[in-house]
Amino acid sequence: MENEKTFKTKTGFCHVLSDKIVLTRDGIIGNISKAVVGNGIAKILIIYSGIVIFMLYQAFTSFQNKENGSALLFGALSIFLVYSISKSINNSATPIIERNKIKDAKFINGKTGLTRSRFEIMFEDESGKLKKRLIMLPGSLSDGSNETEKALAIMKSERIISA
Repeated sequence: MENEKTFKTKTGFCHVLSDKIVLTRDGIIGNISKAVVGNGIAKILIIYSGIVIFMLYQAFTSFQNKENGSALLFGALSIFLVYSISKSINNSATPIIERNKIKDAKFINGKTGLTRSRFEIMFEDESGKLKKRLIMLPGSLSDGSNETEKALAIMKSERIISA
């Protein structure tokens, strides 16, 4: 590919081209992700919704049996999952982002041992809706700090994110 700059992601590689960003999946994690999620996040949100329904049922059953601790735990986990689902509704798993459709991009540095570094790309999809694409970078067990530095340098040199 012409003038391609590539860096590793959590599930594969990100290829930054002059007109688009292409995300490819590679290896075991990428293949599992491709099978479960595909290019959309609807399947995973449906799975999470099923878990919420199960947990709410468990909370109700526990409350009826006067097991208030279990009811509170299941209820709190359900509320957390509903909050997470609502935050993820506008996320996208599209593998190709046209650079002229990018509205905003930012880098979020991970907290060692807790979260991964990532890029959040806000872009307009084919139907004109504003979507967010997360580009998760490798973790600390996969040479994450060096890959993060490389990815950040590429995204800055291509003027996708500002310094």
